[in-house]
Parts: sequence; C-alpha cells; structure tokens
Amino acid sequence: MLDKVVIANRGEIALRILRACRELGIKTVAVHSEADRDLKHVRLADESVCIGPAPSDQSYLNVPAIISAAELTDAVAIHPGYGFLSENADFAERVEDSGFVFIGPSPEAIRIMGDKVEAIRTMKQAGVPCVPGSGGPLGGDADTNMKLAADIGYPIIIKAAGGGGGRGMRVVHSEATLLNSIALTKQEAGSTFGNDMVYMEKYLERPRHVEFQLLSDGQGNAIHLGERDCSMQRRHQKVVEEAPAPGVTERMRKKIGQRCIDACIKMKYRGAGTFEFLFQDNEFYFIEMNTRVQVEHPITEMITSVDIVKEQLHIASGEKLRYKQSEIEIRGHAIECRINAEDAKTFIPSPGMIERYHPPGGPGIRIDTHIYGGYTVPPYYDSMIGKLIAYGCDREVAIARMEGALSEIDISGINTNIDLHREIMADSTFRAGGANIHYLEKKLGL
Repeated sequence: MLDKVVIANRGEIALRILRACRELGIKTVAVHSEADRDLKHVRLADESVCIGPAPSDQSYLNVPAIISAAELTDAVAIHPGYGFLSENADFAERVEDSGFVFIGPSPEAIRIMGDKVEAIRTMKQAGVPCVPGSGGPLGGDADTNMKLAADIGYPIIIKAAGGGGGRGMRVVHSEATLLNSIALTKQEAGSTFGNDMVYMEKYLERPRHVEFQLLSDGQGNAIHLGERDCSMQRRHQKVVEEAPAPGVTERMRKKIGQRCIDACIKMKYRGAGTFEFLFQDNEFYFIEMNTRVQVEHPITEMITSVDIVKEQLHIASGEKLRYKQSEIEIRGHAIECRINAEDAKTFIPSPGMIERYHPPGGPGIRIDTHIYGGYTVPPYYDSMIGKLIAYGCDREVAIARMEGALSEIDISGINTNIDLHREIMADSTFRAGGANIHYLEKKLGL
C-alpha cells in the first residue's frame, strides 16, 4: 500500500480522499492555496504545504509547486481528485517522470479519452455504441462537410475535439447555418482549448444522460458498478444525479457494462473511469469517457457498497482488482443533490462566511462537504460546497428521504440552491423518472 499521498485538490473531494487514506493507514499531505488555509482537510492532514496565491493558475494548476510539495514531504503518490489537473495528461506524465505514482490512468489513456475524436474511434473499435457522426475531424472542404451533415441528418451538433464541461458545442438545424457554425466552433475551440479540431454528430433531441462507472486495474481485470442518470442539468452542468437509472433494465445494464469492461481491458485502463452515454429510445450512444473519480460517485457507492476512492488507492498501489463482476450487486436507490453557494433562481455565486451550518440526518442520509460554521466560502473556485445523498430500498423511499433531508439542512450567511432542489424533488416529471437532459432548463425558462 502507498505510504504517503499528496492530495492535489480542495473542498469536499480533498476531504473524501483524506478519509479514504486514513482508513487504509496512508499518511496525507494537503496542498492548498493561501485562500484555503482553513479548509477542513488542511487541518486534518498529517502535513500541509501552501503552493501559491488564491488564483488556481498560481496554486492548484501550478504543476511545479505540487511536485515540489511531494518531494519536500517525501510522498510517494499524488491524487488529483476531480477538476483542476485530474484529466491533464501532461501533469500525469510529469508526476510519473518525477518518480511519483499518479493515482489515475496512464497519461496515454488520458490523452486518448481527452481527444473526443480519438475516444470515439477507440470505443467503436471496442464495440461500444456511438452517436452517428463524421467518424473523425472535419476538414476544410465545404461540399464534403455539407454532404456529411446531410447523410447524418439534421439537426446535427458540432463539437470541439478537445472540449469538455459543456463547452465547445453548437447545434445546427439546417444547411444554411452549417458552414458558419463550423467556423465559429473551430475558432472558439482554438481559443478555449488550444485545439481547433472539431467533429460532427447527430443531435439527439430528447436524450437522457446515463453513465457507467468502471474500475480497472490495468492488468486485464475490470468491472462495472452499474449506471447513473445525470439528466437533471442546467447549461450542461449536472444538478441532481441518481442510481440506478430509471428504465434501464438488467439486460441493458449487462450488455453495455460488458462493452465498457471490454474497452477498459483493451486499453489496459488503470483506475476509476466513467463512460458517458446519451440514452434515447432504449439505445445507448457513447459521448465521452471521464478518466477520474466523478463528483457523483457516492450514489454508486451507496447502491453497491464499493468504496471507489479506496479502490483507486489499491489499484494505484499495484494491486489487482479486488472484486469480480459476479460479486457486484445493485441494491436500492440513491439520489444526490449538488449543494452550491449560489442564488437558487439567478445562479449567481454567493461567496461569504457561513454563519450557521446544521447538517441533516436520519436513515440513509449522507452528506459529503467541507463546510462548517464560521467557514468562509472563497470567490475564486467552483461554487459547489457539498453533496447531499439519500439512499432507500427503492426510488420512492430515496426521494422521500431526500425531501426530509432538504427540509432539515440549515446553511445561513450565504445563498444556496437548496430551494431549487426542493422544487425538483416535488416535480411530477422528476418523480415519474426518465426526464431528458433539456427538461430542467425548460422548467426554469432558460
């Protein structure tokens, strides 16, 4: 097992990693910005190192500072969490070249999956179903591109090969706007991602967002932990997630899960990974793979009793996968609400001091958060301050428990989106299950 790990992140995921390390007897090093000296995991870690000022490009994205912290503290590994450098192949390579273990997949796997065109090509070769599309990057010939779009059928969507997080995408409904949309997306992709390569896919008009959680040891063993439905989204950002996905049968789960397993084994993938799909008319279409632990991993842990972060640490230690697929049993239902420091209606961030914090409790309730009374939410980072999870023997019980937890939780001094979550839990379409990715935005009038 790894002896000492640098936690190269902040907030709730940093605390989550620290707790997993503690259970396994691993010492921890918290690296933090000047603004994050009072984070809970910084106080609890065995050692802490300040790596720069508040702006993330001078701290949490400062590769030399993070590696220097690992050297200074005699750590052996670095866990990137999610966001920041977690899917940066160059960072993973620098970590390994410096003699440390990167707790995640190989730099090569991150590069392949980070390039959406190459990722789709790799998935097709592994037999994973993909959205009909250009099959590669778009060239500069207008006639060829117009024929491609006509063959696929409108509406289509132009996507940046190096995009992510809901950015670098443009929907095209007719031939009249196709060429201009391609040019605009290429320009935006080049300025935003440093890669102006774009590709074309069929635009599915009422899909759901369903993703499969995988664990793979890079030694020929992989398992899936079932699927999650993440269709409650606002501007391509997930708001509520649940597992398992309503309407996905055991037969579907087994079929797509096995395709994902085969892909991981073929790639010699190492660690935790998530295959994201659009799901429409009982068909799955691969869109991308996230090569890190997901924000919504707790709901999968609740229905499978598998600690995903601890498994990341075991795999990074060189151990073979500790589970077989036959040992994974999905029980009950879990829902996660992302709690953000923002106005529930305008979504404007609301940094500031938390005057009072009272967490909810009761059977099946879990809250992953780093906040406490007196903690000041800084204005420099993502507005998410916690994740509220409710588990029940079935979906109805999970919803009822979530409603109870949302009525109990008390956070004062800043604005939060708790009222939005209460509204979603009471919504008849959400309660029926199976809402598509556009539902919440239409409901909110966005």
